Order: sequence, then C-alpha cells, then structure tokens
Amino acid sequence: MSVTLVFGGARSGKSAYAERLARESGKEIVYVATSRAGDGEMATRIAHHRERRPPEWLTVEEELALAQTLRDWCAPQRLVLVDCLTLWLSNLMFCDGRDYPEVGAIDLPACFHQERAALLDLLDEGPAGDVILVSNEVGMGIVPWGAISRSFADEAGRLNQAVAARADRAVLVAAGLPLVLKGTPC
Repeated sequence: MSVTLVFGGARSGKSAYAERLARESGKEIVYVATSRAGDGEMATRIAHHRERRPPEWLTVEEELALAQTLRDWCAPQRLVLVDCLTLWLSNLMFCDGRDYPEVGAIDLPACFHQERAALLDLLDEGPAGDVILVSNEVGMGIVPWGAISRSFADEAGRLNQAVAARADRAVLVAAGLPLVLKGTPC
C-alpha cells in the first residue's frame, strides 16, 4: 500500500490535485475531513470542498484521532484521502481549550504529542490501504508574529518533514501544477 503527501500553499490547488488522484485510483474513496467550522468563512470553505466531492465518496469527519481513523478505514480496496494535516495539527494544538501567551515558550497539550506520535507510528507500520495526506506548506513566508503562530509554523514544518520521510511519494503543488519531489510521477 502507498502513502502520498500532497502539499502546497493556500489556494495552490493541492486539494483538487489530491482529489483527482483519488478519483483516478479506481478504488472506493473515504474522505477524512479534519476541519471544524468555527466561523462563517470556514463554513464556506467546508461547503466548497463538499460540493466538489463525488456523492459516492464516504466522508468521515475527524478532528483529532486521525491515526485511529486511518486504522478503521484503510483497506486494500480503498483509498483514504485526508484533508488536511495542518487543520488537524491546529485542532491538536487547541484540543484542551487552553489559551496561549502572546510571547514566551509554548507548552503543547499531551493530546498533541500523543496523536502526532500515533500518526507517525501508523505511517511507519504502513497503513492497510492507500492514503493521500494533504497539508499546507506554511514555512515559505515571513516569520509569524506571536508565540502560538510561530509554534504552529514550526510544528507544521516538522510534521510535513516527518510525513514526507515516511511517504512513498511527496508532491508539491503550486499554481495548480504538481511537482513530484519524491517517488514516481502520478
């Protein structure tokens, strides 16, 4: 079974590209949505993603327990598409409802460390089916203002590196154009 990381900047076309790969696989598709609609703008984004998905795709919404969700849904005849890792990471950073200081060291909650480790352990074992993981590349701009924003950018970069190291294929998408960085072209 294979793991593909598709990553890029905001509105780069990464989700559309990952969805095309899923459609072309010929497999049953399970779409794992990690976002939550915390405001109207995010609700609009979620609605846009829902409208794009074929009706035969099964959607599973999971904000935190991604590794267990992959264990539950991965199978040889199925492709699981996760969109996206950075929203999941953000959910984990705030999983216990804490407020973070504007300056100083950030102490991430235990669930962050546990769930991140569980995902990487699963990728080390090799999931029971094909998986496409979508993620944002957040480290190509200015250094964010504020401790939690810097921590998020650092953790997203670390997660992307760790997932890419374990993936069979890594594809950077910019302006809707895929660039295969690891593995065979799609």
